[in-house]
Amino acid sequence: MKFTELDLDAALQKGILDAGFIDCMPVQEKAFPLTLQYNDVCVQSQTGTGKTALFLISIYNIFLKNRNPRNKNALIIAPTRELAIQIEKEAVLLGKHLDFTCGCFYGGVGYTQQEKMLRDDVDIVIGTPGRLIDLNQKKKLDFQKTGILVIDEADRLFDMGFLPDIRKMLKKMPPYSQRISMLFSATLSYRAKELAWDFMNNPAEIEITPEKITVDQISQKLYHVGREEKMALLLGIFKKENPKNCIIFTNTKAKAHEVSKRLEHNGYKCRYIMGDLPQNKRLKIIDNIKSGKLKYLVATDVAARGLHVDDLEMVINYDLPNDAENYVHRIGRTARAGKAGKAISLACEKFIYGLESIEKLTHTKIPVAWPDETLLVRDISAGKHFRLEKEHSGRGKSRPSKPGRPTKSKDISRKSTKPSPAGKPRKHRESSARKKNIPDKSRKNPVRKLRPEDRLEYYRKKYGENFKPAATASGSTVPEKKKSLLQKVFALFTGD
Repeated sequence: MKFTELDLDAALQKGILDAGFIDCMPVQEKAFPLTLQYNDVCVQSQTGTGKTALFLISIYNIFLKNRNPRNKNALIIAPTRELAIQIEKEAVLLGKHLDFTCGCFYGGVGYTQQEKMLRDDVDIVIGTPGRLIDLNQKKKLDFQKTGILVIDEADRLFDMGFLPDIRKMLKKMPPYSQRISMLFSATLSYRAKELAWDFMNNPAEIEITPEKITVDQISQKLYHVGREEKMALLLGIFKKENPKNCIIFTNTKAKAHEVSKRLEHNGYKCRYIMGDLPQNKRLKIIDNIKSGKLKYLVATDVAARGLHVDDLEMVINYDLPNDAENYVHRIGRTARAGKAGKAISLACEKFIYGLESIEKLTHTKIPVAWPDETLLVRDISAGKHFRLEKEHSGRGKSRPSKPGRPTKSKDISRKSTKPSPAGKPRKHRESSARKKNIPDKSRKNPVRKLRPEDRLEYYRKKYGENFKPAATASGSTVPEKKKSLLQKVFALFTGD
């Protein structure tokens, strides 16, 4: 089926043509007859199958046909900020010739611009659960205005622990009979179906099998290699294949940082992204690889979903994922929209155990190759150690503490940073002992520095003219406490 065969507005058809869409993908061909007739749907479909265009075109069609109640908007819930941003870009492209607005709402950035969009009654709200709930609690976003609901990558939302948040949002929306709902998930699990049963209006189920993605359009290859030879093999693959762009996936943040730095030492311009990298930094890196400014990107699974790079030529699993579904999502970054792509996996002794579950999920045996000496390129960074600093957290680089070096007290941070007036030194705060005139035993007795005759004069002034060192003799009327003191004073003079 071609898009021109669909009963869509001419301006919307123009936007579809601008996006380069000619033929409907399988999921679109099955779902459009339902969504364009305002029916709820639950769709099992992987990323890269055209589901984003499916629900965006359906939303615009509902707006244009005036089936959407007055003052109602469309709400699209996405698991990650990257996916939300990508959806917004596609919405802008498809709606280029339409008079509808859309906005993206996610954490890690300020509220000012997002609140302004809500005050301007944005038509399509695209966001992550945390920020959407936050804006609702601040009474900036009204869930009662939701006329169309889209839950994208539901399984990912559930895995990230957002199911309670989604239920909380759904309970604040109009009843399912008063809105149109669409749910998309890689697998229609029990949790997805239960959510659909509770909050959707008798949705139709549509399933697209995942193996068509991983087998038909992607050329897969797996190398058995030792952990110590993985970098040399990666360099050999780059030398042989010379891909125009590539995403390399690792299982940990530390490994993503290490692989990126080793590639840079070997002359490959490369960056890495991970979950706790500052938002502005992540967006800049993603924009650079999308625009072609950056050729190689190392990523953890945070980029396995929602990161869309047009014409991505190659995906490399530097670490074979432990979760079979993550393998599908990783290699799904390439061969998008029916295009061809390559996926190469390096199976070492540490992660080889995930291979069986991957092949079971995809219903295919990944072709195995053994690297020869010609494919192993000398790693210039061999022997160097690359420790993940705290620079990705936005707090500056961490400095290792020296052995035996005491750490600074936390009380230092409480000192005032207010500068003292010009020309006036800052007064130090007096101790509580000095304020109460309590003698400071830690200080030396100044009387000790006086000559014997000066000491005697000092004590006569203090205790009176009748003061005599012999006042400790028997029969003295001096109190017992003072006797002890006078004995000590007498000892100062006599040296006893």
